[in-house]
Amino acid sequence: MLVQGVAAKFPGQVTFVSENFGASKLADQYGVKGFPAVFVDDVLVACPRDFGYFGEVEGTGRYAPWRNADNQTKFTTDLTRMVELILAGKKEVVAREQAETASRAKEIATLPKFNLTDLSGRTLTAEQLSGRVVLVEFWATWCPPCRSTLAWLGELQHKYGSKLAIVALAVESPEDKIRSTAGALDASLHWAIADPATARAFGDITAVPTMFLFDHSGKTARVFYGASPNLHEEAGSTLDALVK
Repeated sequence: MLVQGVAAKFPGQVTFVSENFGASKLADQYGVKGFPAVFVDDVLVACPRDFGYFGEVEGTGRYAPWRNADNQTKFTTDLTRMVELILAGKKEVVAREQAETASRAKEIATLPKFNLTDLSGRTLTAEQLSGRVVLVEFWATWCPPCRSTLAWLGELQHKYGSKLAIVALAVESPEDKIRSTAGALDASLHWAIADPATARAFGDITAVPTMFLFDHSGKTARVFYGASPNLHEEAGSTLDALVK
């Protein structure tokens, strides 16, 4: 097993543990609904979608097709690097590298079509946002940086008012925890749970937070992967220009 082989490279430092699907506290914490999922310490470094699946729909993950030897070698190399970083006390670097991987995913030129039901039970579509600057934030309940960004998005909504539409789409998270987080934050945001089709429409989401900014015409203006230290400053500057 490739994961076990990587663990063996670090004798006395890394212990390999295999958990049955449905009996993993970490999988439950992260809202992972399928397998395989790989954790280093308490950090999720690969989920089913990375190997080609989101939900139960086959797609194009960063290690797909999994039976390809080159993809297995890439996975082993990436996992080894992540273990080394975490052993060095650099978990935040692992998160950043995961985000950078997402930045190499398929870029989208315009706001994708989507049709969701928001947390209040109302229909939420891309067409409803037409004519406004749109910010779409993909987040998860298990992502600490997402929480501070979501709180900041509430401040942005009050700053720009009806000129800006903010859509907060949760992925791979338990619904009760999504509702709890949303309920504790700004109700003026559009809160919804992203289904597999919506995630794929945005180029597939392999890291959170991922933020998309679209201008009044629906054209992609900027995409931010992860939560860099200057995220709020850069995104705020871009929004100032778009709203004007």
